[in-house]
Amino acid sequence: MNEIFDVYNLIFLALAVFIIYRLRSVLGKRTGNERPPFDPYSKTEKPDQAKGQTGGDNVVQLPGQQAPRPSQEEAARSSDMVIEKVAPAGSALNEALRQILSVDRSFEPQPFIEGAKAAYEMIVTAFADGDKKMLKGLLSKEVYEGFVSAIEDRERRGETIESTFVGIDKAEIVEAALKGSRAQVTVKVQSQLISATRDKSGAVIDGDLGKVTEVIDIWTFERDTNSRDPNWKLVATESAE
Repeated sequence: MNEIFDVYNLIFLALAVFIIYRLRSVLGKRTGNERPPFDPYSKTEKPDQAKGQTGGDNVVQLPGQQAPRPSQEEAARSSDMVIEKVAPAGSALNEALRQILSVDRSFEPQPFIEGAKAAYEMIVTAFADGDKKMLKGLLSKEVYEGFVSAIEDRERRGETIESTFVGIDKAEIVEAALKGSRAQVTVKVQSQLISATRDKSGAVIDGDLGKVTEVIDIWTFERDTNSRDPNWKLVATESAE
């Protein structure tokens, strides 16, 4: 009886070894027909999306397609907002800026003020340094001649100016006008300078290098709106002090 039991055990053991061997020869091999592993963090695509199609109310802008242009009413409302930032509605300045904008659509008051501030610093610095070349590109002919005359008088006396431009505290448009095709915009600039004039011996005869001085100037810039040249030039200067 024990011998028969032992024989059966041997047979079952042999079958188990054979089955394990066959499983090991198959497990771990890819046939190319397996489904990809499931990723719980991946987005589930809808059938039409999987084919590269969009459905529902989604809008896809085609390459090169431009956004719709604003209507005349929208453009006018935008212009009103731009001008009213620097000039109250109904004021003479507001109306004058509107007239300039009507012939020069590129004109914007706020960027103009920033440009005027940059020009102011360049002109003040160039005058102190006696840089006629720099001044010529920023001033009208009449103003340029006045600046050059002052520089040459200073040079004949042997005087020099030492100046440090500290910064601009405030700049605002105070007047504007359209005279034919020429647009004029007047800006009031409040700046801080450290400046002193020395004679030919080096002695300070005007100003103080140890003191910051507040300067208030009223400058008028002009541009011919019929010209392709977008630059504005200084045509008049006045001190508010």
